[in-house]
Amino acid sequence: MRIIIYGVGAVGGTIAVQLSSAGYEVLGIARGRQLEAVRQGGLTLHTPQGSRSARFPVHEHPAEIGFRSGDVVFLTMKGQDTPDALMQLKSAGASGLPVFCFQNGVANEPLALRFFADVYGATVMLPAEMNAPGEISAYFSPKPGGFDIGRFPSGIDGMARDVGHALETAGFIVTLREDVMASKYRKLLMNLRNIVEAAIGDETVRDEWSKRARIEAEGVLRAVGIAWDQTDSAARDILKVTDIEGRKSSGSSTFQSVARGTGSVETDYLNGEIVLLGRLHGIATPVNSAFCRLSTELASGRRKPRSAGDDTIHRLLAQERAP
Repeated sequence: MRIIIYGVGAVGGTIAVQLSSAGYEVLGIARGRQLEAVRQGGLTLHTPQGSRSARFPVHEHPAEIGFRSGDVVFLTMKGQDTPDALMQLKSAGASGLPVFCFQNGVANEPLALRFFADVYGATVMLPAEMNAPGEISAYFSPKPGGFDIGRFPSGIDGMARDVGHALETAGFIVTLREDVMASKYRKLLMNLRNIVEAAIGDETVRDEWSKRARIEAEGVLRAVGIAWDQTDSAARDILKVTDIEGRKSSGSSTFQSVARGTGSVETDYLNGEIVLLGRLHGIATPVNSAFCRLSTELASGRRKPRSAGDDTIHRLLAQERAP
């Protein structure tokens, strides 16, 4: 089994280093300075347990890869980059391969199923960040992360078991799930906080708006009949965020994107999922809609990270409610 990791960023890079170090054949797809750094010097991963480096082939585009039977594709990019990635994979001749969505949100799996017959969901529990090109940190201990994995829309099969075994061998905690999307919807509710954490500096204000966004979202999910896990994954009872000497996590993946000036954030596939469901079913979602609007200001650079307060959110709410 050759594992193709599409998106060698913080999450994909952690998975790549762990699998490669465990003896699995890994191939990456990356871009920009990260691509060049990994090509030239490999990828270094720092964890509370220590540091390790791995070298593996990395390409800029799927068309550079000669896909073969037995390959497995891990999607590890942000949700806004998934459509282009899937089209590139299809054009490159990978349409017969199994695809695992190691991504936040719940939009990636149904999108992948349009192009690939064998699609799997993976709930990612892996707080990691890019330190510099070719260097990443992952902050969980005693293991670097955990995953709930299952076939989409439901089920467990041999491929899920094989990938789960590989990830366990590589040092992760893996739970196979018949209903993996219930796990992913729970993670979605948690990820609604990402944009709030990136936008608001005051912790008390941040906590209040995170609570409001989640209450609104839970109401929408209940109204449309979507179930989610009421308790967290068993892995979260074992995994704890732990400091790495000389390093400190800067914040959510959304904050990291804004701080790096990537020009896009994942909010439309997190809070935006709640907005979409609301629009489909005639349910107002003013809080999550307001944060989607705010994410555009942050991604474009018109607003600095963690500069918003109550006044900003109320202004956006007023715009949402205006006729």
